Amino acid sequence: MSRIGLNPISIPSGVEINIDDKNLVKVKGPKGELSEQIDPEMVIKIEDSILSVARPTENKRHRSLHGLSRTLIANMIEGVTEGYAKKLEIEGTGYRAAKQGSKLVLGLGYSHPIELEDPEGIEVEVPAANRIVVKGINKQQVGNYASIIRGYRKPEPYKGKGVKYEGEVIRRKVGKTGK
Repeated sequence: MSRIGLNPISIPSGVEINIDDKNLVKVKGPKGELSEQIDPEMVIKIEDSILSVARPTENKRHRSLHGLSRTLIANMIEGVTEGYAKKLEIEGTGYRAAKQGSKLVLGLGYSHPIELEDPEGIEVEVPAANRIVVKGINKQQVGNYASIIRGYRKPEPYKGKGVKYEGEVIRRKVGKTGK
C-alpha cells in the first residue's frame, strides 16, 4: 500500500487546479502556471480544497503510479506557490561564475569560459563568484539545470575542486605519499 499516495494534498488559497477528463492537471498560482499529464487510469478528486489521488486496482502498475502521481501534483502546487531553488558552490583556485545578462559564464579551469544561456522558466543568480543559485517553479527543470552546471566540473576526491551542491559531502581520498 502506498503511504505517500494516500496522503491528501491541501490546496493553498490563490491556487487554481483544473483537471480534464484525460487527467491533464493544470495548476495556476502566484508564481506561474504548470501542467502535467497524469496517467488517465488514476482517480483524482478535489473536495473542500483537498486533493486526493486514488488507484483503480491493486495491480503492480497502479500501485507504482499512485505515489508518483500524488508527488507530481504536490510538487506542482509547491512550485507555483513557493518555487524551488538549488544552490551550487564552486571550489578551486581560479574557478568562478559570473552573470552577463541572461548568460551564466563559468571559468572552471578550461582554456575557454563556458557560457550557458538560461533556459525558459529558470532564473540563475550569482550572489558571489563561487556561488550559484538556480531558481524556478518546475522542480525537474531546476534540478536538471543544476546537474548540467555541476557536470562541467564534478568535484574530484583528492582536493575537492569542482562544482558541488550546497551541503554535498565529498568523500576525500588520500594522495600519494612521497619517499
